[in-house]
Amino acid sequence: MRGDDPQQPGVFSFIMPEQRVPQDHPLRAIRAMVDTVLHELSPAFDRVYSKVGRPSIPPEHLLRALLLQVLYTIRSERQLMEQLDYNLLYRWFVGLNMDDPIWDPTTFTKNRQRLLDGDIAQAFFERVLAQARDRQLLSAEHFTVDATLIDAWAGLKSFRPKQKDPTDPPPPDDPGNPTVNFHGERRSNATHQSTTDPDARLVRKGHGREAKLSYMGHVVMKNRHGLVVRAQATVATGTAEAHTAEDLVEQVVGERRCTVGADKAFDTRDFVDAMRDLNVTPHAAQQTMSRRSAIDERTTRHPGYEISQRARKRVEEIFGWLKTVGLMRKVRHRGTVRVDWMFVFACAVYNLVRLRNLQEATA
Repeated sequence: MRGDDPQQPGVFSFIMPEQRVPQDHPLRAIRAMVDTVLHELSPAFDRVYSKVGRPSIPPEHLLRALLLQVLYTIRSERQLMEQLDYNLLYRWFVGLNMDDPIWDPTTFTKNRQRLLDGDIAQAFFERVLAQARDRQLLSAEHFTVDATLIDAWAGLKSFRPKQKDPTDPPPPDDPGNPTVNFHGERRSNATHQSTTDPDARLVRKGHGREAKLSYMGHVVMKNRHGLVVRAQATVATGTAEAHTAEDLVEQVVGERRCTVGADKAFDTRDFVDAMRDLNVTPHAAQQTMSRRSAIDERTTRHPGYEISQRARKRVEEIFGWLKTVGLMRKVRHRGTVRVDWMFVFACAVYNLVRLRNLQEATA
């Protein structure tokens, strides 16, 4: 018998959001880990929020919402609020009931500085790593270091001379999107700067590639399980990749001797010597025959070198996830501090996904 198609909606619902989410949904395991992290960060939240005044949106709700934005590649906070209004799964994850009103998108803007001042992203990242350590998924033996370029939220038309030439023609009729002719003009980071994001630098990935205003994201990966143990975003300079890598490796190495894999860009005498000073065996890929490699047979003769060369390629999976899912292909914030905050937070979300997958694989 054909069923009816009633158009009169029900007035009441007696089913809680918790009952709507399947027990085997991937977000359940992530929600449990996130709740533990946020509970441990409660003292840090108390320090960055005032003791008096009108209660604000709970920082736990804001961080869970930002985590959803990274997980589901939601391009803006306005769209995030729109989906949080009608998506029952999102409401359950954030901690909102069916009748709770959502907040204005500008709430993120007003609270972001608090989270920046409290260094909440780094604290969140460290607490996630602590859970991996408690599950015996971290060790201090074999690492990989690498970096990638992140497109800045600025266009090439904003890359202008630092000192304006008084003979320049007047601005065009459309100053918001002017017609600019770059032919015959030599532009460099020494003489030019973006008016939109002064911290962005004009760089290119390799010969024959187009130059873009970018930042540089650095990670140190644990080889065995592919977890990010250190993350940082910096200004994209010619020496940022090696110098930042040395600083990050120094933070994770212990007393025991360990290895650090890397690609050919790290096959330099300065990087190799710096690693050996830290009691670290550098397993950088050797350069071609165009010049002498800094890695000699003292390193390449051991079978561990070949193992590191295979394992180090897993770091590209991290960058691939960050750029295709984690909103790191082109940042939505300006300034090194904000870009670094979002990059570290996105790496923490990647670790949560990785931990959940490892938990399912060993269950």
